[in-house]
Amino acid sequence: MFEGLGLSGRAESVYLAMLEHPEEDLGQLARRLGVGGDQIREALDELTDISLLQVFPGRPAPKAVRPEVGLSMLVARQQAEMARRHQQIEEGKAALSLLLAQRAENRSQPPDSGVERLLGLDAIRDRLGELARSCQWEASSFMPGGAQTEENLDASRALDAEAIDRGVRLRTIYQDSVRNHKPTLEYAQWLGELGSEVRTTASLPLRMLVVDRRVAVVPVDSEDSAAAAIVITSDGIVTALTALFNAVWRGASPLGAARRRDNDGLSQQERQVLRLLAAGLTDEAIARHMGVSVRTSRRVAADLQARLGTRSRFQAGAHAVTRGWITPDDLE
Repeated sequence: MFEGLGLSGRAESVYLAMLEHPEEDLGQLARRLGVGGDQIREALDELTDISLLQVFPGRPAPKAVRPEVGLSMLVARQQAEMARRHQQIEEGKAALSLLLAQRAENRSQPPDSGVERLLGLDAIRDRLGELARSCQWEASSFMPGGAQTEENLDASRALDAEAIDRGVRLRTIYQDSVRNHKPTLEYAQWLGELGSEVRTTASLPLRMLVVDRRVAVVPVDSEDSAAAAIVITSDGIVTALTALFNAVWRGASPLGAARRRDNDGLSQQERQVLRLLAAGLTDEAIARHMGVSVRTSRRVAADLQARLGTRSRFQAGAHAVTRGWITPDDLE
């Protein structure tokens, strides 16, 4: 019945028998099922590993966890594994798309190909400067990673001020962790004082700039955005990236607004950490995703596990799904 959830047939029989006859000890269960003591113990170990049994001090035998809780955790585990696999597939598709774009560029594409490749930080900054000076009415950007380098801030200051003076609408989304980095926070506040619109969110999918909804710039490698970038002028792709920006913009918080907790008492950062925990990411990967230090990601994860009363990351993700703190849609 539950093989699809990773439960063996014997463990399933033992679990159902324990639910049906909670007063019986292990010897009685073994006789009822017609199996030996070693087989019972193997089944109990399997059930314990996937949190379908609870052990209480002074009680001779463990107790089966209620199916509405225990099996929901198994379902959540499968969903998390599916989400993780889905993420791997999407990353593979993205890598393939970039590879194809690079190969196409190397074959000397015609001028109307819609893709321009930039190699190195100097080439990227020069092109960004050209786009900033030619921008007519709107520039929208994702700035992931939390703290921005002072070199990047200095390179952007004059271009941003000039664009705002020309009446260009600047919309910038930083990660929430930018509030903990004084130079970046001061720069973001300076943008707001000049009339720019600045918001923050827990995490961002990539670094990106969209100019006048007609041209976009994205890095080739999200882990090393200074190595190479692609300038995209294809209408379909730019429209999709603009839609992505607008979706994140609507859910982000204005920089000056207090960060609120939702009805479950969770901040936006905490809910995102739960999603990443359920997806199986490490502390280091969560820190990169959230733009915070590894120490901060560990602290937030430990606090969430304590609030959920769990000892493992899998249990934290499963319990969060059971409580409704995150949903299968969040995992996807």
